Amino acid sequence: MRFLFRPPAAEAAGLLSLPWDQPLEEWDEDLLLEVPQRGISRHVVRFTVSDGKVYALKEISEPLARHEYALLGEFEAEGLPSVTALGICFDRPDDQQAILVTRYLEYSMSYRYLFSGPRAGEPDRLLDTLVQLLVRLHLAGVYWGDCTLSNTLFLPDAGTYTAYLVDAETAERYPTLSVGKRAYDIELARERLGAELMDLQAGELLPAELDPVEIANSLPGRYEALWDEVTREEVFRVDEQAVRVAERLQRLNDLGFDVGEIELVTSPEGARLRVETRVAEPGQHRHELFRLTGLEVQEKQALRLLNDLRSYRAYLEQRTGGLVLEEEAARRWLTDVYQPVVRAVPEDLAGRLEPAEVFHEVLEHRWFLSERAGFDVGTWAAARSYVQNVLPRTPAVLTTPSVIAAHRAAPAETPA
Repeated sequence: MRFLFRPPAAEAAGLLSLPWDQPLEEWDEDLLLEVPQRGISRHVVRFTVSDGKVYALKEISEPLARHEYALLGEFEAEGLPSVTALGICFDRPDDQQAILVTRYLEYSMSYRYLFSGPRAGEPDRLLDTLVQLLVRLHLAGVYWGDCTLSNTLFLPDAGTYTAYLVDAETAERYPTLSVGKRAYDIELARERLGAELMDLQAGELLPAELDPVEIANSLPGRYEALWDEVTREEVFRVDEQAVRVAERLQRLNDLGFDVGEIELVTSPEGARLRVETRVAEPGQHRHELFRLTGLEVQEKQALRLLNDLRSYRAYLEQRTGGLVLEEEAARRWLTDVYQPVVRAVPEDLAGRLEPAEVFHEVLEHRWFLSERAGFDVGTWAAARSYVQNVLPRTPAVLTTPSVIAAHRAAPAETPA
């Protein structure tokens, strides 16, 4: 047998003792994790834990494994939203297929949970997130070939979601995608989305008011609207230049895309604006929050946290009657506001949501309680109420820490 692992090699060390010489579906259950509500796969897929981290193992032919391993490496290097490939095991005994190892996406949720659980009333938001991922891939010259909900994971991001590609075995990379390639990818996505939703409906996991065909048929229109917004050229009068450029850039940022080069050509007839849309994960707010606080979060979470930080800075300046430096305000906000709220989550509820998402939901809960009370109840009262009344309703089975905890708590089999 041979192993091919990406650095850091130390991360893979704990996996080397697994029984790679055996078929994956015959591995001892004690070595595996039961990750609920995962998507359907045409291959044997299992999950395991090593040194407190969860990994997905997929049995697949060696050429496909190498292809997917290489593509996922490219996506990670470029910042495209996808899972991270750690390595491959190949040349296994008895002509067994290779095993591709990827890192489990922390705090991710599957479509089966999102359509059938407490958040089932958000199909539009979820579908828009999937479309945004497909547009981002197409801008990068990636033909997915298997855009399905099963091949996508969703991370909560300040009340919305960020979609991540999970399976790239059918993906192909080109300098640019033709109109025909994009259209075929969209049509495949529409058909497979409808089939997956019908499957949920047959299993009585889809709310009765949701029509699978109607939802699936809305995907092409959503895609074309977003594609047009991020790729079209704009023509306007020269005297409108400053305002129109600023508006276009703001729209792109609001849609979750960063902007690269801007080409503005002026002539007596008017101005023509062409914007290069970055395909990597948006990072403007994430980078700013990290610079100020060291927190690594999703983009919309970062924006929400930055807004709260700025409000706190204004409060400090009002209380002191003087200027408070941004860095000082960030330090105090982190220690006096953010960290105490995160620490207020009791141990038995820890890990149900990412800390930044907990903080966002506390702010949302504060607004709700304040509206009902007619006055600002404050962050602390909101945090206490949220921990007591809202967070316990978030299933514990969705996140890595709780999955690992459940695995460790499972009774061991008595040796024969």
